[in-house]
Amino acid sequence: MTRSQDPLLAAVSGGVRLYELGQPFFTGMPCSPNHPGFRMTLIRRHGDMERPDGGSAANEIIVTGGHVGTHIDALSHVSHCGELHGGVDAAEAQQGGTFSTHGAENLPGLLRRAVLLDVAAVHGVDTLPAGYGVTADDLAEAAKLAGAEPGQGDVALVRTGWARNFADAATYMGKETGVPGPTVEAGRWLADRGVVATGADTTAYEQIPAGAGHAVLPVHRVLLVESGIFIMEHLNLEEVAEAGVREFTFLLAPLRITGGTGSPIRPLAAVSA
Repeated sequence: MTRSQDPLLAAVSGGVRLYELGQPFFTGMPCSPNHPGFRMTLIRRHGDMERPDGGSAANEIIVTGGHVGTHIDALSHVSHCGELHGGVDAAEAQQGGTFSTHGAENLPGLLRRAVLLDVAAVHGVDTLPAGYGVTADDLAEAAKLAGAEPGQGDVALVRTGWARNFADAATYMGKETGVPGPTVEAGRWLADRGVVATGADTTAYEQIPAGAGHAVLPVHRVLLVESGIFIMEHLNLEEVAEAGVREFTFLLAPLRITGGTGSPIRPLAAVSA
């Protein structure tokens, strides 16, 4: 049988290594106080019911918010002065309990070029200090370090190193100490380059000063409302950074949750083996 001559299939057949870019989902994992936490438990266990042939099955119930764990924000997630992206009236769009415009069912599947902007590496640290504000200059220096700058239609992933704290929910959430993240000027730097999506290894994709919590989220306004750029949060960029991978193919397939404001995701980086 003749093998396909499709160049993408040929590239995959040549060998591809996949890097996980997300965190595992588990009961008790870190979660923003603005969202209901993730819960999973078995509702049927092996042996609760056994079929005549000896077979048995187990299954679970999962309860979670759309912005818990590694996830992507739909454009319906944030409004400003009553408007969603493109001037859509937020109150009208959410009538009936789901969004008729910019719902999560419109989140795109992504197979795109991606650039890892390793800001922690720029500063020569494993993890940026709590509450540090990632600037446009930081992103520019990270692009120089990567030897690649994100451009039109690309995905830009910002590494602060904060994912190293994921196993310690109190430290990771940084209520008292703050959390590092992009500033407004960093968000505009990305918007100026026309990226389709961006993500970071923290809960809010924002600089969170000590004690401030999630009172204001101006970078969300710049990206989602003003620019129509999707945001991913709770990424784990440690493995791909340690491998020295800075430019790669990014794969993502969000759940199509009709009228929702976000979706859990399992993002992957693909590089030639």
